[in-house]
Amino acid sequence: MAVFKYEALNASGQEIKDEIEAPSKEEAVSRVRGLGYFPTKVVEKVDKKKLAARKGAVGPKQRKAAGTGMGWVSTKALCSFTRQLSTLQDAGLPILRSIRILEQQQKPGMLRSVLKQINEDVEGGATLSEAMARHPKAFDRLYCNMVAAGEAGGVLDVILQRLADFLEKAQRLKRKILGAMIYPCVVITIAGGIVTFIMVFVVPKFRTIFEDFNTKLPAVTEFLITTSTWFAEGSPPGWVVILFSPVIAYLVFKLIRQAAMGRYLLDVVTLKIPVVGQLVGKSSVARFTRTLGTLVAAGVPILEALAITKATSGNDVYARMLQRVHDGIREGDSFANPLRASKTVDPIVVNMVDVGEETGELDKMLMKVADNYDDEVDTLVASLVSLLEPIMVVCLGLIVGFIVVALFLPLVALIQGVMGSSGGGGN
Repeated sequence: MAVFKYEALNASGQEIKDEIEAPSKEEAVSRVRGLGYFPTKVVEKVDKKKLAARKGAVGPKQRKAAGTGMGWVSTKALCSFTRQLSTLQDAGLPILRSIRILEQQQKPGMLRSVLKQINEDVEGGATLSEAMARHPKAFDRLYCNMVAAGEAGGVLDVILQRLADFLEKAQRLKRKILGAMIYPCVVITIAGGIVTFIMVFVVPKFRTIFEDFNTKLPAVTEFLITTSTWFAEGSPPGWVVILFSPVIAYLVFKLIRQAAMGRYLLDVVTLKIPVVGQLVGKSSVARFTRTLGTLVAAGVPILEALAITKATSGNDVYARMLQRVHDGIREGDSFANPLRASKTVDPIVVNMVDVGEETGELDKMLMKVADNYDDEVDTLVASLVSLLEPIMVVCLGLIVGFIVVALFLPLVALIQGVMGSSGGGGN
């Protein structure tokens, strides 16, 4: 008879930690539930000496280094792994054999190395969620807690399937947004190259012509020549400043986001920007509702689910809102009331959450909200791309038109002066 250590919640929501004897992990989960508790973690108690012998006496320093390897696991690879692991678990294969099969299928890289270490940890007595938690570059907190909930409830295959769906939808949304921005970025880059060529090579030739005629230039032409001189001969040259400005802006942005107040202020400003703010806001709502709905459906306690969702929200405005909801629920309030008081989300989201609480289907309502907002994001992205095309064409036309007018105004004045002189000479 094996001994299992467990963590569980009682009827009043208090955490209980104890040990229980059972022939298997499934039986241990069943016995913990029979005590009137909701199990959140059930782990077999393993003798440390036997564990060290089974691992080949691997030292702690060596294991720690293995868990912090260089590189990241791509979202695409993680989605594929999760879907395959779900299928193998649904087919009834033991978790160790499933991990070995998937490890052998992976190409040499970060994920294969991580799976090898996870296999060793699980073989040594750790749970799958504990083994995954040692590799935060591959499996984040959301992923590990979902797996832990599946292990505690004995429904790991179902949880992995939901997790795969969640990752795939999040990746699909990210691809749509990035794909929509490719065309504007290409057009802006080409337009910038054309304008740079004109300012560096074309305008200086006209400047030489104007200097030879020694005539007074219009203000727009003076401005264009001054800009061209700065562009080509400045210290540093203007084209260098413009080329590296996005890089500098990105580094400043990252530096500001290192501070908590900086992150919050940047997120507030972003949400105020027309169109872009709507896109970011709706994406954030879709993300946190889908994350929270997935965790609640997996059986994760609501307070823990809110804490995980807050940490993975990606936006400090919504993270603070989720913290207020977390604090309100802990003090005995409902989900909808602090959500409504925050005035961060639309009333429809609050109403859907309220109905979900009353009917006991909060997870389903949150997933419906996420689906609706995903559709709105798709529509908004398409509208934004349609709006960007004419705006870019107009802006490029205005820039080129300004350059042409500025260059030809002095030429027109010179031609008129020459024609006037010729007419006067004839008289």
